[in-house]
Amino acid sequence: MDSSFPWAVLPGIFFVAFLYSAVGHGGASGYLAVLSWMSLPPAAMAASALVLNCLVSGIALFHFTRAGHLSLRLTWPFAAASVPAAWMGGWLRISPGAYEWLLAGVLAAAAWRLWIKLPESTAQAAPSLAVALPSGAGVGFLSGMVGIGGGIFLSPLLLFKKWASPKQASATSAFFILVNSVAGLMGRSAQGLSLAGPWLGLTVVACAGGLLGSRLGARRFSGAALRRLLAVVLAVAAIKAVFA
Repeated sequence: MDSSFPWAVLPGIFFVAFLYSAVGHGGASGYLAVLSWMSLPPAAMAASALVLNCLVSGIALFHFTRAGHLSLRLTWPFAAASVPAAWMGGWLRISPGAYEWLLAGVLAAAAWRLWIKLPESTAQAAPSLAVALPSGAGVGFLSGMVGIGGGIFLSPLLLFKKWASPKQASATSAFFILVNSVAGLMGRSAQGLSLAGPWLGLTVVACAGGLLGSRLGARRFSGAALRRLLAVVLAVAAIKAVFA
């Protein structure tokens, strides 16, 4: 990193990785919020967020799987449908103006997800394939377009419908986010979109935050106050994406 590197974003990247990984997420919506203050092109923002997402969600998946929370029976239908859809979303070209509105919507959804208290009840039954497959495809397509992994949409769905316990939802989201992020990057590459960005200089702090957050999250960590603080940051970034 040279003297022009935006050092001020590093604490934000660490904080996002720490907090999101604690609930099994990669943090792409948070990275997009932080990177939006750097005035990067949409393609560079999305690629950077997806690369960091792969790293942090992979770390989270390791810790939640090691703690025994991953259910492949629950996870595979969502992931199988999301991968081709995320590739298509990453391949699709959208205008900068449309991307700003999509980004604002995703950041607002992420803020809502972090602000509310999700149900803590135990899982009752996994969804049927007729429900899981289209749900995974829809989330995957949107994720590929914007440059996120989709956990902010999948996790609340799993919990509100009582398809998973909180820890199972975190593990499923981590798996889902990882495969979606890889597919989104591949789709962007196939379309000829640049995967360049400042992400090489951000990986160390993102991995450090992901390691710490997922290790605590796979055990007994809640951090409700921190989540609400980040929700406010994301809401402000959503407003900036539209009116900047």
